[in-house]
Amino acid sequence: MRWSPKEQPPRNLSGPRTALGSTTGEQDRSDRVLAEGVSGARQLAGVNLSGTDDRRGECCTFAHAKVVMAEIENSAPLQIPLHTLHSEAGARFGTFAGYDMPMRYEAGAVAEHEWCRNAAALFDVSHMGVIEIRGDNRALALESVVPAAVTELAVDRGRYTFFTSESGGVLDDLIVTNRGDYLQIVVNAGTKHDDLAHLRSSIGDQVEVSDLLDTAILALQGPQAVAALLPHAPELGNLTFGYGSEIRIGGATAWASRSGYTGEDGFELIIDASDADELATILLSDERVKLAGLAARDSLRLEAGLCLYGHELTPDISPIEAGLLWAIQKRRRIEGGFPGAETIQQQIIEGPPRTRVGLSSDKRPVREESVLLDDAGTEIGFVSSGGFGPTFDGPIAMGYVPPDHQRSGQTITAVQRGKENPMTVTELPFTPHHYYRG
Repeated sequence: MRWSPKEQPPRNLSGPRTALGSTTGEQDRSDRVLAEGVSGARQLAGVNLSGTDDRRGECCTFAHAKVVMAEIENSAPLQIPLHTLHSEAGARFGTFAGYDMPMRYEAGAVAEHEWCRNAAALFDVSHMGVIEIRGDNRALALESVVPAAVTELAVDRGRYTFFTSESGGVLDDLIVTNRGDYLQIVVNAGTKHDDLAHLRSSIGDQVEVSDLLDTAILALQGPQAVAALLPHAPELGNLTFGYGSEIRIGGATAWASRSGYTGEDGFELIIDASDADELATILLSDERVKLAGLAARDSLRLEAGLCLYGHELTPDISPIEAGLLWAIQKRRRIEGGFPGAETIQQQIIEGPPRTRVGLSSDKRPVREESVLLDDAGTEIGFVSSGGFGPTFDGPIAMGYVPPDHQRSGQTITAVQRGKENPMTVTELPFTPHHYYRG
């Protein structure tokens, strides 16, 4: 019999954050499993968290970036542009890296997850950072700090990539888009000040690197997302995954890219913070669209087998170990020219020492940092993310193991708080992707 999320007791939240509010009933308990267990409280507190702040753009060094983040974390929580809208919609908030973020709403994280898989869910990811790079050599300059082929990026197209370290690890993952006369970069908020400092110290003498922009980002995700958005922007119907277009909705201008982090078709909309309320109100006027919080977004990305910075990606994990060779285009694999290229090229040729795998169980979920053992009881790896997959209908996880333990169907034992839980290596993604590719 499949494990039900209702059987999982809630646990205390960890890290510099507040509780999600009191919980009553079985639905709230299952929601807490998603909110706390899928990627874990520790890293949700440090990833994808951005927003507006009067101090943005002041960071020119990594040391100053860390001082700013420490000041934010020790001050009253900052609010994203649509905080009032979420509050009036009944959001349960959690404080992450100094920001109040909507975790779930009255229906609960499981219902929000399922709504996204079947209709259209609206996620507020305004906590992420947006940076612009301008200058004649902007693409070539950016290639010196990321392994993507930026110079070959078509106008209006976005590409997933990452800042790499000198040792071949990942400092952050990001989306770079060719906006014609400039490059647009969307970065994770837990690292936004470091990212800005990294860009300015690495390529600031070659190009103009903007401050963090005062923007809001809304992600409309699900099989009915396109139908809900097309009446307002019919030109988006022909866009394929990864491409974007500037659109007018109501009285506001937004950048709409056909992308997202749920595994579903949909759009991410970047708009001036002052226009965010109008955009959200228009989208929510469609009965097919409902608000969803970060807990559901996290369980969706886990089912989709997508990496989360601080979990599947860290300065100690290379893109090759993470299974992201596809994000390094052929020219860059051969010529290098980015930090850590020698290590990454060596792993491409010889294979990585460990690899990211999917794991599933018919018992209880495991959480990040659980130890993985082989049949002899020898420690061979760790869980990077884990929780319950509502669409998969069972406990799922991702983790890192040696190459000889990556075959689907193999059994590996996860140990959490001294309790053993048999896990089966499972092909990723746990649920199929539904990206629109034309």
